[in-house]
Amino acid sequence: MVPRKRPETTKTQEKALSESEPSRMMQKKEPGSSSSAAASDISCPSDPMEIDEELYCQQLAVYGIETMRKLARSNVLISGLSGLGAEIAKNLVAAGVKSVTLHDDESVQLCDLSSNFFISEDDVGKNRALACVPKLLELNHAVSVSTLTDLEPSKLSDFQAVVFTDISLEKAIECDDYCHNHEPPIAFIKAEVRGLFGNIFCDFGPEFTVVDVDGVEPHMGIISFISNGNPAEVLCVDNQVLKFQDGDHVVFSEVLGMTELNDQKLRRIKDVTPLSFTLEEDTTSFGRYEKGGIVTQVKQPKVLKFKPLRDALKDPGGFLPSDLCKFDRPQLFHLAFQALDKFRNDFGRFPAAGSLEDAEKLIALAVEVDGNIGEGGFAEIDTKLLHQFAIGSRAVLNPMAAVLGGIVGEEVVKACTGKFHPLHQFFYFQSVESLPVEPLNPGDVEPQNCRYDDQIHVFGHKLQKQLEDAKVFIVGSDVLECELLKNLALMGVCCSAEGMLTITDDTFIEKSNLRQQFLFRDRNIGEAKSTVAADAATSINPNLHIEAFQIPVRSGAEDVFKDAFWRHLDVVSAPSPPPNVEATDYVLARCLYFQKPLLMSRILGTTCNTAMVIPHLTQYYGMSGDPPVKKKILVNHTIRYFPFKIDHCLILANNEFENLFVKAPNEVNSFVSNPFDYIPSELKSVTTAVRESLERIADCILGGRCQTFDDCVAWAIAKLEDYFEYRVQRLTTLFPQDATYPFGAPMWHAPKRFPKPFDFSFVDPVHISFVMAASILRAETFGIPIPDSVLVVLPDIVHHRFLMDRVKTAADLNPMLDHNLRPMKHGFVLWAFEPGDYKNYHMDFIAGLANLRAKNYRIPEVDKLKAKVLSGRQIPLVSSTAALAAGFVCLELYKVLAGGHSCEDYCNSHANLVTPAFSVHKPLPPKVTEYRDMSWTVWDHWDFKEDLTLGELLRWLDEKHIHVYSFMCDGIIVYNTECPRRKERPDKRVVDMARIVAKVRLVPGNHLQVQMVCKDDQGNYIDVPPISISL
Repeated sequence: MVPRKRPETTKTQEKALSESEPSRMMQKKEPGSSSSAAASDISCPSDPMEIDEELYCQQLAVYGIETMRKLARSNVLISGLSGLGAEIAKNLVAAGVKSVTLHDDESVQLCDLSSNFFISEDDVGKNRALACVPKLLELNHAVSVSTLTDLEPSKLSDFQAVVFTDISLEKAIECDDYCHNHEPPIAFIKAEVRGLFGNIFCDFGPEFTVVDVDGVEPHMGIISFISNGNPAEVLCVDNQVLKFQDGDHVVFSEVLGMTELNDQKLRRIKDVTPLSFTLEEDTTSFGRYEKGGIVTQVKQPKVLKFKPLRDALKDPGGFLPSDLCKFDRPQLFHLAFQALDKFRNDFGRFPAAGSLEDAEKLIALAVEVDGNIGEGGFAEIDTKLLHQFAIGSRAVLNPMAAVLGGIVGEEVVKACTGKFHPLHQFFYFQSVESLPVEPLNPGDVEPQNCRYDDQIHVFGHKLQKQLEDAKVFIVGSDVLECELLKNLALMGVCCSAEGMLTITDDTFIEKSNLRQQFLFRDRNIGEAKSTVAADAATSINPNLHIEAFQIPVRSGAEDVFKDAFWRHLDVVSAPSPPPNVEATDYVLARCLYFQKPLLMSRILGTTCNTAMVIPHLTQYYGMSGDPPVKKKILVNHTIRYFPFKIDHCLILANNEFENLFVKAPNEVNSFVSNPFDYIPSELKSVTTAVRESLERIADCILGGRCQTFDDCVAWAIAKLEDYFEYRVQRLTTLFPQDATYPFGAPMWHAPKRFPKPFDFSFVDPVHISFVMAASILRAETFGIPIPDSVLVVLPDIVHHRFLMDRVKTAADLNPMLDHNLRPMKHGFVLWAFEPGDYKNYHMDFIAGLANLRAKNYRIPEVDKLKAKVLSGRQIPLVSSTAALAAGFVCLELYKVLAGGHSCEDYCNSHANLVTPAFSVHKPLPPKVTEYRDMSWTVWDHWDFKEDLTLGELLRWLDEKHIHVYSFMCDGIIVYNTECPRRKERPDKRVVDMARIVAKVRLVPGNHLQVQMVCKDDQGNYIDVPPISISL
């Protein structure tokens, strides 16, 4: 259903609504408007600043509204617009800073087109900073983008953070000294990409306060006992594991008896166990604990001290590792980058590609630098690694720029907001395993005066040709796939006449996609994601050969993505589950069968994971992928009657939304289309689910049938009173506050919370908001026009509710429904909302119902955005994480297309930009099954022709001492040894059995895959490869 425009509200109600939804009623910020950029202003929460929640919804789910407001008041300088600078600028403009100022003294060169996606061949010869401005302005109209030509340290005072991507150490030290000593300090970040090596340095001043170290919500516990002692022992209920740590500060509330603890004073705890902790306080003189109580963690800010660059170079302290298996490499790279700076100063250039002489000079400079740090011997000199570093140091590779650009983008956000723990202070990253296995000769890396010269400089002509000739399949066009598509276009993948990139996605662009999926613009809203993404990628590289589809990749899509299509591919990229486990499993199965490399990736908020599935070298995702998410099984009684967390309230609210606006319309439509067959069929099995279904039908057709908008408002008020007054009254009447179990224990013990009912109030803005959302959704369901100003009609509606006796049996409902169907107008149809469509008032209803229920039980309430995240209706995303993950994937793509790499060369990566933390581990090899004189892995299958009969298959397997117990096609059992008619089928073709029994659609040119359950001669089950029958 097309979402309706939000009705206007009257001025008399705007104040009430602004108290409950402040972010909606704020004054609009003019794009590009300027204000004081002093760092002291950033922490001011009262500064009016509108954040478009629909536009930034995914990012708000990560940062929160206050962090976004701080970000929207931040001014950032980026000096150096190579590929790394462009990535950083893109991430910051998408994030929504106030302004980005660009500086670069260099002109655009042809080789810049392999890493900077904001420029084209027409820009060659222009200033790099000026050339980037137009497309950056397109990305986010609310962000001011300008350039700076004469960069002096004194001009840095206009910014909260400055980033340098191509600057000498001498100049960097000068700028950092100014930033470090400025009052207030200016965050200084220096980053470089040199071939397959990169580094980041952060200096946020002498003292920098981190407001929120990890971004995790404060933990809480429900108290069951507190001792009178010094120190006091605190026990918590046994169904909630405490997540406190020694030294945490907490506050107490709702404690009965020992009420002295309810003063909201910060108290320190120690000796934390999963169910208890020690309170560092003397409670011997306090009242005796009776019952109840909540203990809540109070997160404390953390103050970090940063060294200036001139001191950190000589005394770097610890390094943030990127690969724990190579813990000694950061020390070597610390020398290498300083040696490279000296080389450039001495010779006025980078080491020449393939020049062993220049590499030896750089190694000598590294040894010299090593002698100047402490007493020497800072790092072991690895000459081979330094040769690789020197030879490719002139190049800026797009995947490396994406990785470091993602990290730096997030570090700037931290510097401007104090949200999350910053990098402290050096970080070195390398991907030397991406180099071809065969050594490169000087002739292999000679420049060709083309846009790919930087890539040729590192990998040689042969791999560049393999990139251009590749056949690649990308599943999806979301934020991660857009980043990947951009990278491939810059790298020249699929850019020759032989190459082809295929992308498919059956979804369409929404406003919320615009900030993260940077290939989309306002004008693209409503268009197919895959088509727009393909067009945008072609604008980055006109030589890209790309074909876009709007077809979901799943069983049944074989008419388009036939066997010939899969055989033609070189590599596939797909997101790892969630969200679409079924599609991922299908793609994985196809890659296993056709033995195609699958590069999997996943992002969630500030974390990302990549997993490489390489034919015959690695396990597949189902064996070595992410562990399954552990979900707590909640008792239905807890959700319905005894909630004690906002999560419980949100589960109920989601269920009610589904019942009222998804299930009910569908059930009524089914009933109205054939009422006389519907009820008798239900009478056969009158279960609780059937009774609830019939009650929903009755609510829509009988008493709750709405014909005007006034009816919808009255229905909404009746629902509010039913949810929060009458149901609670019935519960507390049945189980009063002093109720006990038969064995004497109080029923309302922790974690249960005794509820209090309330009735509808016209002056309560939360009540009004809920009624407005519910009445509008009800009106849309019934196709009733909605007034332009909804709140005008609310006070004029008679305060009444619909009454309907509970239906005890389906037979009681039959005559009533039959009577009320006769006067119905012809063509009566209710609109059914799609389960995943949470536009307009959907989340208003869910959040309102959850918060009002929380009010019944004195549970802390949440805003709509938080409700959306907690209920799983909003996936948190930031563009920096997507850039990082796409960079990881493309570094692996070099290895895949070059070929010849071992399993140890491939990397599965995990990154968390909050802490920050990075880890790389090697994929495991596939399990080898050995049976008699045969062996196989998950990558193998047994091939047969179409005329294979069941008898021939069984005999072939029997000869190998493999005995079939059953086999299935598309999850349906086609043959089983226990079937009485199994002897009648030996002469039947297997494909005919699959078509008749499993209803498999056979497509000529494709194949039929048969999964078998088999035993050996001793009756033991054995795993065997699937059977593949060519069609």
